[in-house]
Amino acid sequence: MISKHDRIDVGGQAVIEGVMMRSPKAMSIAVRKPDGSIIVREDEWKSISRSIKPLKWPFLRGGLILLEAMINGFQALMFSADQALDQDEEPLSPLAMTGTIVLAFALGLLLFVVLPHVLSAVMGHLPYFNFDINSLWFHLVDGVIKIFFFIAYILLISLSKEIRRVFQYHGAEHKSIFAYEAGDELTVSNVRKYSRFHPRCGTAFILVVLLISIFIFSLVFPFLPFFKGDGIIVSNILQIFLKMALMFPIAGISYEFIKLSGKYQNNFLLSFAVKPGLWMQHITTKEPDDDQIEVAIKALKSALKIEHEQIVPSEN
Repeated sequence: MISKHDRIDVGGQAVIEGVMMRSPKAMSIAVRKPDGSIIVREDEWKSISRSIKPLKWPFLRGGLILLEAMINGFQALMFSADQALDQDEEPLSPLAMTGTIVLAFALGLLLFVVLPHVLSAVMGHLPYFNFDINSLWFHLVDGVIKIFFFIAYILLISLSKEIRRVFQYHGAEHKSIFAYEAGDELTVSNVRKYSRFHPRCGTAFILVVLLISIFIFSLVFPFLPFFKGDGIIVSNILQIFLKMALMFPIAGISYEFIKLSGKYQNNFLLSFAVKPGLWMQHITTKEPDDDQIEVAIKALKSALKIEHEQIVPSEN
């Protein structure tokens, strides 16, 4: 069994018919092709924080990690989308794929930032409510709406057969990482026995970000002027842009919380605090089959191989 000292921090993401694994110096994507074979893309990976040391500092590193995870996730999705196509299907061009991702990101901001803020502002002016941006109630309502939209969105997309398969690969990713962290040999039979619910999952991270944002916004907004003389529309636009800007420091705080909860999993308070994220994984992860576990193991082993042997990147 590997010791905690020797263990490398590994995270991952489910993609289309595959899994992406990332370690401190490597990124590997394994995808099951329509003919049943597995293609693996291996890349050395270098975080910006290796060149700019302050970005490794606690509470700063979380925002960078979020940004890098988004970039790596987009790269992995583009690769997996091409590899999972049948031979007679025309792949999306890089421009079309980039446009799709930008549109999805814009819709995410609209759904999870702009719309909850607008609905909270409207509700605050209704009879029997009477609250504004300086009120704790505004941020509680805003946070509840965001969480409701997030859960509703996950439930809606989980009805898709294709997304259900992605959720199965998500479960395979978690199981293989658990097996590695336990020091177990990475075989299908060994990996299968582990849980698909992992405390460092991105689902848990998003929920923690939403909950911490309620607290941060409640502290920050009452002390900031919003140029009320410029009108309610301009004021709310400024508030929305400020919320977007604050998401990176909030991500930094959330990352430290998730990292702490992963380190002290037996602590009652920390384990209780991450339970909502684990509950959400009942939706965002599904039990994988052996073929999907095999793909996740391939991705993990490839990342570890680059990490340990410092091999030249290649594509198999």
